[in-house]
Amino acid sequence: MPLSELFPSMLWRHFATICSFPHGSGQETALRDQIKSWAEARGLAARLDAAGNLILSKPATAGCENRVGVILQAHLDMVCQKNQGNPHDFLADPIVPVVENGWVHAQGTTLGADNGIGVAAALAALESSDIAHGPLEVLLTLDEEAGMTGARALETGDLHGKLLFNLDTEDWGELYVGCAGGLDMTVHRHVVREAISAAFVQRKISISGLVGGHSGCDIHLQRANAIRLLARLLQDIRKQTDLRLVKMNGGTVRNALPREAFAVVAVPACDANILDLLAQVTQDQFRMEYAGVDESIRVEVSEGGNGSMLRAADTQTVIDLLLALPYGVRRWNHAMPDVVETSNNIGVVNLNGEFETILMVRSLTDAGCNELAAAIEACSRLGGAQVARGNAYPGWNPDLYSRALKVAQTVYREQYGEEAKVKVIHAGLECGLIGDKYPRLEMVSFGPTIRNAHSPAEKVEIESVGKFWEFLKACLKAVPVAA
Repeated sequence: MPLSELFPSMLWRHFATICSFPHGSGQETALRDQIKSWAEARGLAARLDAAGNLILSKPATAGCENRVGVILQAHLDMVCQKNQGNPHDFLADPIVPVVENGWVHAQGTTLGADNGIGVAAALAALESSDIAHGPLEVLLTLDEEAGMTGARALETGDLHGKLLFNLDTEDWGELYVGCAGGLDMTVHRHVVREAISAAFVQRKISISGLVGGHSGCDIHLQRANAIRLLARLLQDIRKQTDLRLVKMNGGTVRNALPREAFAVVAVPACDANILDLLAQVTQDQFRMEYAGVDESIRVEVSEGGNGSMLRAADTQTVIDLLLALPYGVRRWNHAMPDVVETSNNIGVVNLNGEFETILMVRSLTDAGCNELAAAIEACSRLGGAQVARGNAYPGWNPDLYSRALKVAQTVYREQYGEEAKVKVIHAGLECGLIGDKYPRLEMVSFGPTIRNAHSPAEKVEIESVGKFWEFLKACLKAVPVAA
């Protein structure tokens, strides 16, 4: 079924166009320019700011000129993840949406509903002729998934609205008024290599088949992390033979739970059979351990490649670091017991020359973020590694009395006869950075139901997209007159 046959057709038509343009982080230019041309052809004001963010605006409809101005905000980039062996080229190939059992997903890749559905809704709001609204702006940012550089570079004076509806959350029926801040960290360690003895053979050990997911929204679901599983298996093998690391890779981005990882190792030829035996036993163990969460974990051993091996001490230290670095939920919030306060994701590991692993710390509080970062630094020092703190972005402090939230709560109550859930999300929204530049801006975030974001299993619920659209239209109509 073509997306344009789904409800609301205008929104889905825009989403289909978005899917036709490669738009991973750092590759959004063609999509952005297409949207800019589309807006200009319809007489809408369209301009790029100094950072390359796209700002569109539409005058108030007749009779609504004195209403408070609203900004609709979403990001143009998507996380690019694909299943092992999938030939999809994210730099050249379009995303191919599939309609199935009430959901839309892609063919073995991320779909980009995060945040393509939000972008599509904003464009549909601009295109629609049946929404009574005050002055309307749309802010489409760049590079949200890889560092929020678009929102970070936003300048004061570019936006004029007083209320902001962020369209980048993923649970229909929930209104978000706060989010976690984030900090990127990179752990690096020098390693010493030596020639592989003739008495050793090389093998490749692979972990795959994991569900993966968003490193913030899904961190509490206890899904497996391929890098951690690989480290556990390597440690078990080292207990039985002189395993040496040759190469290691796992994960692709710091803000996704890694689904795949592999290590090329060297072991004494006389012990090579240990790897095959442990692979099967460990696969069964992992599947039992993650029953109901990650039931398709695969552990495979194949022929290895060429290269030099780490000396024994460095092999052990690399494994120890991956096992000892804090991972997962660090602390739950006391005031909101169902909300994760602080967490860390081990997102990427590389051992092609030196050892490097990339982490992402998230916390609702600066103190929580700094405490966990300090623990990571201490652990790394014990392992002889250096740590660099990278991009950081602030959290978004809740304002339970904002006009944006009041509008959303009132509309939801009128549409559904019950109260919407007001929540804080353990993920990074651009609201924190935007709020730093525009401290008087009143914000709320909402969106349709999206599952397994940042993984090839990403999907968006069709029915919730329709509800999201009707809700957005009603919110725009319900914005009050400026005081």
